[in-house]
Amino acid sequence: MASSKYFPSLPQRANGYPEKARLTNGLPTYSSAVQEKMHRHARSMSWTVPVSLPLPGVPSRRLRLLMPNPTRVQQLGVSRLGRRRGPLLLFLLLIVSICTVFSFARKFGAEEKQWTTNFGESSTLVFGREDIQRIWKWEISSGHYPSKREIPEQVGLTIPPLNPALPPRKAPTIPSRFRPPPGPVATTTRGDGPRRVYLGIQSQPSDVAYPPRPLPGSVADLDIIMEQCDFSQNKASSMYVRDCLEVLRLGGGLDNGNRLRRGKMDEWNYIYMEQDRENFTEPAQISLGNVMAPRPMESGGIQDPNAGLARKRGAEWEPPLSLRQTLQHIPYSSLPTPCDPENPRLFHMFWTGPFTDKPYLALLSFLFSQNLGLHLKDSSEPDLCRPEFWLWINPGPAASVPNPSALTDMYEQLKTNPWAAPFLHPRFKDVIKFKLWNTTDQLDGIPELKDEWRELKETLFNSGGHIINVPADKTKSAEVSTIAEESGNSTETVLAAKASSTSTDKSDEDDMLNRTGSKSSSSYDRLSVILSDMARFVLCHRFGGIYLDADTILLRDWEELWGWKGAFAYRWSRLEKYNTAVLRMNKNSALGSFLFRTALKNGLDFHPMTVSRYTKDAHLEGLLLRLPDALFDSAWLNTEVFQRERPPQPYFVEQVFLGKVNIAITEHFLCRFADFFNTPTQNSAAPQALGFEGFFRGAYSYHFHNFWWKPFDSARNWPDLGPKFSAGERAARAAAMPDTDPEEWVDRVVDDKRDLDWATVLKRTFEAYIRGERPNMYGEWLQW
Repeated sequence: MASSKYFPSLPQRANGYPEKARLTNGLPTYSSAVQEKMHRHARSMSWTVPVSLPLPGVPSRRLRLLMPNPTRVQQLGVSRLGRRRGPLLLFLLLIVSICTVFSFARKFGAEEKQWTTNFGESSTLVFGREDIQRIWKWEISSGHYPSKREIPEQVGLTIPPLNPALPPRKAPTIPSRFRPPPGPVATTTRGDGPRRVYLGIQSQPSDVAYPPRPLPGSVADLDIIMEQCDFSQNKASSMYVRDCLEVLRLGGGLDNGNRLRRGKMDEWNYIYMEQDRENFTEPAQISLGNVMAPRPMESGGIQDPNAGLARKRGAEWEPPLSLRQTLQHIPYSSLPTPCDPENPRLFHMFWTGPFTDKPYLALLSFLFSQNLGLHLKDSSEPDLCRPEFWLWINPGPAASVPNPSALTDMYEQLKTNPWAAPFLHPRFKDVIKFKLWNTTDQLDGIPELKDEWRELKETLFNSGGHIINVPADKTKSAEVSTIAEESGNSTETVLAAKASSTSTDKSDEDDMLNRTGSKSSSSYDRLSVILSDMARFVLCHRFGGIYLDADTILLRDWEELWGWKGAFAYRWSRLEKYNTAVLRMNKNSALGSFLFRTALKNGLDFHPMTVSRYTKDAHLEGLLLRLPDALFDSAWLNTEVFQRERPPQPYFVEQVFLGKVNIAITEHFLCRFADFFNTPTQNSAAPQALGFEGFFRGAYSYHFHNFWWKPFDSARNWPDLGPKFSAGERAARAAAMPDTDPEEWVDRVVDDKRDLDWATVLKRTFEAYIRGERPNMYGEWLQW
């Protein structure tokens, strides 16, 4: 067939049809109107259509998305559902498409359009990039960041800050022409501090029965501990609590010299001393420059220094933080006195309700493990900075206000309480101090809160967004104290009379508001728990030091943790969240100011999960280091069915679920570590055979997670501290055994429990030290 005159130059295909014309303008061509119609029809029958969106700040690129094809959906809806229901289906799919577009707009859009963070949580951020940079630079310049960990890029520092707590780095050996050029954002610091000498700590022959005390002024390199113990890293040597405890045990010299051959272990030496520097210069003033170069926004090209930050929805940026002058980092050996006034060695603990065996054991573990000089007659060792234990007591229900005589009443109750009275002995007066907690005074002592916290008084008890409202009359104690003074009765008598005069048909809410301590699983003192979440930050910010939950037992000297001047808490089991059962913060720090101002704008919520959001949203997690829970909570992963193939010693697995508690971000069950108090029969030989030395050796402390109502020693539920405290022992024994005549009681081994639990072994070990029957864990005998 002759070719058409209209297509004289088209080449022929094998089937006899001409090839399709190819033009250079990029537009599609068709051989006929039928082909064009079929192509358009096929395209309209596709389930998706491409849509391109502009990328803010990148004018030359566009984001290509595949969206549902409305025409195809309408055809399907009409054919399947009819002409009335079909458009309804199209409308629903349109809504889904719009939501999808907005989600991408929030992800890639400018700061003003970003309202949410991961997993649908709203942002808590109220400070802009300039303040975040000032916080980082203040903490680094003050020596509170002795770490090589990188600073997040989102902070936007353009010049690496000088770090006086980090030694200078070695000069690079790679020629400059082969080194990559520095990026626009600085993520490291420049070491400008004293050099470090890492210690290989071992017991020296022939004194190997007990481990040596850490050297005064020694520092734990938490970077090394994170490298060896952070199970979230994909390293075989850092996955298990058992392995971490071995590193902590050997690197800290707790093996008593009984080391098995393990090869060269220099990388496990995590304790160091700082070398002296002859001349210290005053810290440089913080410059408010170095702000990240502004990036153009999508709307009109406006320059925004906070681009990329997700601000709290409905909130304005906070005014600049008021920060005090930066501190000076001085090595321990260069201090004029053994104690650094800017780094006070204070253990804080918060307690509500009658004094029981729980704070009793916490204080005994403090005396047994810390370097207090109690083995010296006058406790005047020249190079010794003795830590102090401040036990803060809230005298009444968490929502009440102490009466004017609360301090006197507190000491009277301590003197008559057999669990508390021993710690009022003059031998302990310089290291154990009881403090009266007053919520109003404490909050007024925080400059960042004192002018505004009363506006949130009705929602003061906020835990993870769950608020427990407290009626105004529940907080009025002035009426009670006035009645007590006029009647000549004690405050407790008046409270008891008022309680008996009220109706016995109380709701659970009323019972919760009147509780003082957790006496059982069914009467859990939730308000005190919420109050303690806030109290720990208040105490550390006002006074400095380390906060410990009252269900904490100290297992070793914390000397090298005091040497690390950075703030830290520890990890919430497998989650990348904080558990603030152990909390270290510096006094009047920039980080503390940030946390209080942020909490004020988020309902004064100090639940650990919420605090995790505060630091994450502001890219400040590096300033509150999240240590592995192996250091303070070695059994947690096992009790949550993790790492059971290689558990540490001892092996705790049982969990007791005691009811639903709706005080956290999500509802969860209270979990108790029952094996500590009731060791299973199959494992109950270990406590007596191994003793204190076999209990999570290497960890700094143990957290037994509540269980306030379970006695440590069910067979001998009284303080057993020897003749000096026999009066309190008799009173407690009479209360524990009301049917036995105290004068006829005989301590017989047949009345004791045959297999002792771990809780019992620890209690009796600490008590034996106070009685003078054994030395402490470092071989030191208590001198009276």
